[in-house]
Amino acid sequence: MGHHHNHHHPPFQHHQQDHHHLLLRHNHHLYNNHHDHHCHYQKLPKRIIIVRHGQSQGNIDARAYSTTPDHKIPLTSDGVSQARNAGVCIHRLIESSSSGSWRVYFYVSPYERARSTLREIGRAFSRRRIIGVREECRIREQDFGNFQVEERMKLIKETRIRFGRFFYRFPEGESSADVYDRVSNIRFDSSSSVDPFKSKHRHIGLGTVLFLLHLYLLAFEVLWNHYGET
Repeated sequence: MGHHHNHHHPPFQHHQQDHHHLLLRHNHHLYNNHHDHHCHYQKLPKRIIIVRHGQSQGNIDARAYSTTPDHKIPLTSDGVSQARNAGVCIHRLIESSSSGSWRVYFYVSPYERARSTLREIGRAFSRRRIIGVREECRIREQDFGNFQVEERMKLIKETRIRFGRFFYRFPEGESSADVYDRVSNIRFDSSSSVDPFKSKHRHIGLGTVLFLLHLYLLAFEVLWNHYGET
């Protein structure tokens, strides 16, 4: 998993068929592995949308990480515009493919660039459409260490390639395997402090927006499998 590349990618790139294939594959798994098929299917959100934060200061100047803590890196003005446009696109997507009663639930990383992205996306949604917002620390970006000196990070990333990208643990930070573990621990079930999927919301067309910040789709698939087993 690379860090701070893809400098100019907008935060919302919707690959609807890919998401549907993922959901269908896991729904099929659930159907074949649970006795009460209908009950378990009803617990699932209609759609999960994964959104990356807008362009951040670190995306355009890696030196920002040597003076600003990673979690405080802000969006650029372009990033703010990207996030606002993403909100419009997401709203249009949900509105065009849902019943009139649809509502959404947002999960957001505590990182400043993710929170700012959510603020801009949220402008596209009226209050009645939002069930709630939950800050979820486990979906934060991979920890690459504390202050990141550019020259040192180049050497570290070269070592990571030799060692293996998935299992290499950054000094003072995480490996991709660590990210996999913490994401797989997330459960969207009744043990959550706020559960948007309880019975009172079960029949509402629900889209859930997750800010996963460079996390592996593989790690998210583990999260989805665990959620489906509840």
